[in-house]
Amino acid sequence: MIDTTQLHIPQRSSDELLRLRRTHLNPTLSVAYSQPLKIVRGEGTWLYDDSGQAYLDMVNNVCHVGHCHPRVVRAGSEQMAILNTNTRYLHDNLVEYALHLTATLPAPLSVVFLTNSGTEANDLALRLARAHTGNRGVVVLDHAYHGHSPSMIELSPYKFNGKGGAGQSAHVAVAPMPDTYRGEIRDASDAGQRYGQRVGTAIQTLQSNGHKPAVFYAESLLGCGGQIILPQGYLAEAYAQVRAAGGLCLADEVQVGFGRVGDAMWAFEAQGVVPDIVTLGKPIGNGHPMGAVVTTPEIAASFVTGMEYFNTFAGNPVSCAMGLAVLEVIEEERLRENALQVGNFIMEGLRDLQNRYSGIGEVRGRGLFIGAEFVADTNQRLPDAARAKAVVEAMKAKHVLLSTDGPDDNVLKIKPPIVFSRANAEEFLSKLDAVLKTL
Repeated sequence: MIDTTQLHIPQRSSDELLRLRRTHLNPTLSVAYSQPLKIVRGEGTWLYDDSGQAYLDMVNNVCHVGHCHPRVVRAGSEQMAILNTNTRYLHDNLVEYALHLTATLPAPLSVVFLTNSGTEANDLALRLARAHTGNRGVVVLDHAYHGHSPSMIELSPYKFNGKGGAGQSAHVAVAPMPDTYRGEIRDASDAGQRYGQRVGTAIQTLQSNGHKPAVFYAESLLGCGGQIILPQGYLAEAYAQVRAAGGLCLADEVQVGFGRVGDAMWAFEAQGVVPDIVTLGKPIGNGHPMGAVVTTPEIAASFVTGMEYFNTFAGNPVSCAMGLAVLEVIEEERLRENALQVGNFIMEGLRDLQNRYSGIGEVRGRGLFIGAEFVADTNQRLPDAARAKAVVEAMKAKHVLLSTDGPDDNVLKIKPPIVFSRANAEEFLSKLDAVLKTL
C-alpha cells in the first residue's frame, strides 16, 4: 500500500474535494451515488474508502484481473525503471505483445495498431475502414457508445441523441438494438436473422442520403444499450448485409473482450463470425491506458498511403509489458473458466430472486457480463428506473458497488473484475436478497 503522505498530497475531505472539482475541473464530470465515495485503495475485487471501509466492486470492467494485480503492477514498475520510449526505436515488448494478442484471435486478424484508449481505437478503425473501402457511411446500433472523440460522438446515438447532442449526421444510419425482451422483435426464434435484416434497411437509408457504407460498428454485447446479449444468428445476417453493400464489419470489444464472457476470449466468437476489424480498450491494461485495433493484412495495407500513423505513447515498452502481464494472468489463473462458472452462478441466483420478488423482468448475460432488467409491469414490460436506482443505492449502503444502464436506465449492470469469486457472488446475492425484501 502506498503511503500518500510521502507524495506530499494533502488529504482533503469529500466535501472539499467536491468543491475543488466544481471550481477547477471539467464541469461535466459526474460522481457515482447520491453520497459520493472517496476511494483511496483497491485490491482484487475490493475498493477501500478513506476510512478503511471495504466495498465489493461489481461494476469495474477496467481492472479486469483485479485491482492492483501484483503481477501487472510489477511488470509496469520494473519496465518503467529501465526504459519507456516510443515505437520509433526497436523493442522486444512491442513485437511480443502483438504476437501474444493476435494468437488469441482467429485468422486473418493478424495486424495490430496500438492506441491509448478504446476511443482512439474506434477512431483509428474508422480511418482504416474508409481508406480500404473508399466509402464514408457508417451503420451503428441504437443507443450505442463508441467513444468521446468528435468522430465517435457522431457514431454514438447514446450521445448524439442524448442531452446536449447535435442529432444524427447524414453519413450515419442507425439500426435497432437486437433486444428480444423489450425491442421491436420479441421472443421469436428467428429474432437474430430478422434484426440482422434491419441492418440492411439502415444501409438503404444511408444510400438514400448519398453515402455508401464503409463500416458497420457493433459491440459484441451491448453495454450502454442495457447489457443486451445478441440473439443467435444476428451478426451473421448483419455482416452479410454489410459486406454485400461493400462495407466492413467491426466488432467493438472495448467493454467485453479478454475472456469476460468465459466460454471464449472474444464475445463475437459466440456468433460464429469473424469481423474485419476488432477494437479493444478498457481491460487491455488492467487500468493502464491502452487500446488496440486488430485487422487483416489487406485492410492494413490500404492504410499505407504515404501518411505515417504515429502515436507518441501507444506501444511504449511499459504499456506492452503490462498488456502482456494481463494476457498471461488470464491464461495462468484460468480466469476465463472463473468468469464462466461464477457468472453462471450469479445468473442462477438472480433468476431465483426473480421468481421470489416482483420487479425483475429479465436476467441475461454471458460470463461476468450480466444484466437484470427492472420493470414495473412484467406483462407490459414497462421500465422501472426508480426501482433500479433504489437497488443500487441500497446495495451501496451494504458496501456493494453496482450501477445501471440501458435506454431507460432500468438495467442493473454487473461486470466486475473477472477474479470475482464464488464467495463474492454469494455475498452479493445474499445482500441483494435482503435489499429486495425491504424494497
